[in-house]
Amino acid sequence: MIDARAVIHPDAKIDPSAKIGPFAVIGADVEIGPETEIDAHAVIEGHTRIGTANHIYSFASIGGDPQDKKYHGERTWLIIGDHNTIREYTTINRGTVQGGGKTVIGDDNWIMAYVHVAHDCQIGSHTIAANGSALAGHVVIDDYVGIGAFGKIYQFSRVGCHAFIGFDSGVTQDVPPYVTVSGTPAEPHGINSEGLRRRGFTPAQMRIIKESYRILYRRNLMLEEALNQLQVLAKENPELEPFIEVIRSSKRGIVR
Repeated sequence: MIDARAVIHPDAKIDPSAKIGPFAVIGADVEIGPETEIDAHAVIEGHTRIGTANHIYSFASIGGDPQDKKYHGERTWLIIGDHNTIREYTTINRGTVQGGGKTVIGDDNWIMAYVHVAHDCQIGSHTIAANGSALAGHVVIDDYVGIGAFGKIYQFSRVGCHAFIGFDSGVTQDVPPYVTVSGTPAEPHGINSEGLRRRGFTPAQMRIIKESYRILYRRNLMLEEALNQLQVLAKENPELEPFIEVIRSSKRGIVR
């Protein structure tokens, strides 16, 4: 299951069911779980933990040092869950001590070619990052987020669950759940209706989410006034709780 031409440090921990292609390079502190496949010429280094049934394609660079001038060789981590697809030329860096020490990627994510995930990013599960998109340091991406090709997320920003970032957009503030944004700087353009339908949201739930979007973006309310109205709706509609939580916890302000 390991090609003889791969370069693997003897201290690396590789499950017997994993597949390693020719000329792949695996460092000393790497752990690779069952049924994970590493294609030719991929480089996996640093303190990197990769779970079950991931597929990392050729020329990806996974677990490299953070691109942060404050980093001076400290022991930091990259943690990757299960069933992720990571395509060609993707770069994913480890964390920094200042950012908590870990870059984390959840399960069932689809990361396309030339994507960059910087140090200390926290990516949930079931996300899609299209070709050439880039996440700066400390970005948080919640579950079921979609990022269009060449989308750019500024450092310390958060994108809430089920949101969608349009093609070639620049996100400099937090994006609430369910919202579609596009442009540079990104602006709101309704809810991610197609994504919600695909994930089984009912028509009634989608009506409530659309009403919440109108309250936040269309009624010229101050943010605190909008939140008060949203909290009333959330008492009988729990799907609004993530929407309110992201707005309440935002430190950068929300895209508005």
